[in-house]
Amino acid sequence: MKSVLVLLGVLLTLTAVCEGGVNGKGLFFPNPSANSFVQLFPLKPLNLEAFTLCMRLSVDPNVVDSEERETILFAYRTKDHDELNVWQEKGNISLYLRSSSEGAFYAVPLLSIFRTDLCVTWESSTGLTAFWVDGRRSTLQVYRQNHTVQSGGAVILGQDPDSFVGKFDEDQSFVGEISDVNMWDHVLMGDQIRNFSDELWLGPEPNVLNWDTMQDEVNGNVLVVPKKYN
Repeated sequence: MKSVLVLLGVLLTLTAVCEGGVNGKGLFFPNPSANSFVQLFPLKPLNLEAFTLCMRLSVDPNVVDSEERETILFAYRTKDHDELNVWQEKGNISLYLRSSSEGAFYAVPLLSIFRTDLCVTWESSTGLTAFWVDGRRSTLQVYRQNHTVQSGGAVILGQDPDSFVGKFDEDQSFVGEISDVNMWDHVLMGDQIRNFSDELWLGPEPNVLNWDTMQDEVNGNVLVVPKKYN
């Protein structure tokens, strides 16, 4: 009986660790789906007047590179709005803030079968917005000046929720790998963003989304990729 209790204790501990963040691992979405997603739980509410969002992605080009396909890369949805979404769609990478139609579109190199470091920066006071692909910055755009990202929503990877954590569309689902999703409540310096891919990160600790410490919840057919593959 004692050995059974010890084993049960080990299993419970492992479960708690699995709930405590992916900690350097990756997430693999192998197929289009209407029910596979991962919810991330931020370290603090997303009440933002500026942000830097970075992530590392690779995609299945046989699915994602279709000319008419829209593929969600990052979704933050409140009960009433698509508050902050990043897409690959129709030859562009795009950012939408509290809108499904008025976005900032960038003709940057698209995602591929090889891993890409993708960051986006935005600042309310100026509206200045840019995408960074593998450390190279796009031309700036002015988008949503004096806007504030609202708190109270859910951060979702793999799906675009058309309601609060629901109404997913398989044809917009992410197919590929995602890792190292980090978010700061300010715009990082260019040198810091260029060093995002470094094994030893010397910049400020991510204080909104931290891939190594935040909790997550995996739903459906999503594989957690061991750190040795990264």
